[in-house]
Amino acid sequence: MEECSKTKSENSSSQFNAVEEEIEDARNVEEELELKPGMNFDSFDRLFQYYRSYGNKMGFEAIIRSSNKGDDGKLKYVTLSCACSGKSTCISRNAFKMHPVTKTDCKARIGAALRSDGSWQICSVVLDHNHELSSPSKTRFFKANRIIKPYVKRKLEVNDRAGIRPNKNFNSFVVEAGGPENFPFLQKDCRNYIEKVRRLRLGVGDASAIQKYFLKMQNENSNFFYIMDLDEEGRLKNVLWVDARSGAAFKEFGDVVTFDTTYLTNKYDMPFAAFVGVDHQGHSTLFGCGLISNEDTKTFVWLFQSWLASMMNCAPKAIIIDQDKAMQNAIEIVFLGTRHR
Repeated sequence: MEECSKTKSENSSSQFNAVEEEIEDARNVEEELELKPGMNFDSFDRLFQYYRSYGNKMGFEAIIRSSNKGDDGKLKYVTLSCACSGKSTCISRNAFKMHPVTKTDCKARIGAALRSDGSWQICSVVLDHNHELSSPSKTRFFKANRIIKPYVKRKLEVNDRAGIRPNKNFNSFVVEAGGPENFPFLQKDCRNYIEKVRRLRLGVGDASAIQKYFLKMQNENSNFFYIMDLDEEGRLKNVLWVDARSGAAFKEFGDVVTFDTTYLTNKYDMPFAAFVGVDHQGHSTLFGCGLISNEDTKTFVWLFQSWLASMMNCAPKAIIIDQDKAMQNAIEIVFLGTRHR
């Protein structure tokens, strides 16, 4: 037993040492970072990663401030800036629950354009910030830097199934890492991941029951469409279905579509996503619906692309949603010629 425990501790410590080495290597690279007009990058991903690494070195978080696309739908120009850019607008009406102000209208940013050879070139650079910068040792608290490694995810899930509470689950990793300053994510990230995994745990036979029902519907009508999205562990994440009536209704009344995720299922607390239109009598008609495990841009892109495929890639002329940034980003990616309101 002592040998087994020693082996486990050695493995865990070696894994965390590898993480520390990655962080140290990144810091050594960051010491040589600089920004100036005329710098070229092979791709936009390399450009954004470079600016984010520069931000970690200087003590600010980098974001994509704005972008422009050409007539072909490809990204042509982008502005990367400090996360404190822009002005804060508080939408809370409760004076006792005001959100902290993080926007200072910071002007620090770079502008980059796509060149004819497919590379990206920095066109303009503004380096001055109007706020206090963080210490480089605290940049690990930036949202983009709080990444949970795959082996940590697996251990979090195993401990959660064993009934270990999230705070003790997190503390065990902190002890193995040698302190919170050596740990790449926060306890809040740990809790959020565990809650997400719990939502994906359907009851015994529930996922197979859904599939059997969809197969039954498809046998009765070949125009019934469904698609299921699984995670790397084979668990059901998202599902979309469109019956034959919805497909026929979209051909007649699909010029304008509303999309909403207001409703939640009772048992698993999964958002219910509905594509709805209006028929010639002014009645609401359903164009398709689904269940999603997360309300982020990646999930909405999958849902929109799947729904568009079910409609023979015939996009609506207009789509109406609430003021959700993730939905808006997904619409810009999938529905290129659709007017968004």
